Amino acid sequence: MATREELSDFLAGVERRAFKQTLFAVRDEQAALDIVQEAMIKLAENYGDRPLAELALLFTRILQNATNDHFRRQKVRNTWVSLFSSFVRGDDDDSDPLDIIEAMDGTEQAESSADKVERAQIVGIIEEEISRLPARQREAFLLRYWEDYDVAETAAAMGCSEGSIKTHCSRATHALARALRARGLRL
Repeated sequence: MATREELSDFLAGVERRAFKQTLFAVRDEQAALDIVQEAMIKLAENYGDRPLAELALLFTRILQNATNDHFRRQKVRNTWVSLFSSFVRGDDDDSDPLDIIEAMDGTEQAESSADKVERAQIVGIIEEEISRLPARQREAFLLRYWEDYDVAETAAAMGCSEGSIKTHCSRATHALARALRARGLRL
């Protein structure tokens, strides 16, 4: 069972990495802060009595679920806004009132449609190539580079040596680089 101090130290240790990972996913600093805070609270409330060794994987899953929940809520909000915006009519203007609000640089709203499509296609290609990796390489790659685990944490999560993790990650990155170059991507 983790003590309050151990839980506090664990949360302090993962805070920065969790924020970075979430910010990469949602591309909104305030939303990322809220998601990480929500995940930390859920871990403390629901799983604070678990052994310290289990906290890292539990927190990772809670953070992933909180991020997915954010996207679901955002999708529902956007659906309702678009449905109700069709009822709003100006005197002689058929424009959407939300179009008046200027999009901030670096946000999804500021991207052109072509940029969004291109980004979605690149992400799709990368995900497809990741799914083609052998299972152990894929697992090591995702834990190390997407979940931002260090070599020791990844080795513990996968139940193998640190040397095996380094080998799996090296092979995965070389295989991905070859596959993406073959598909015309230079990242």
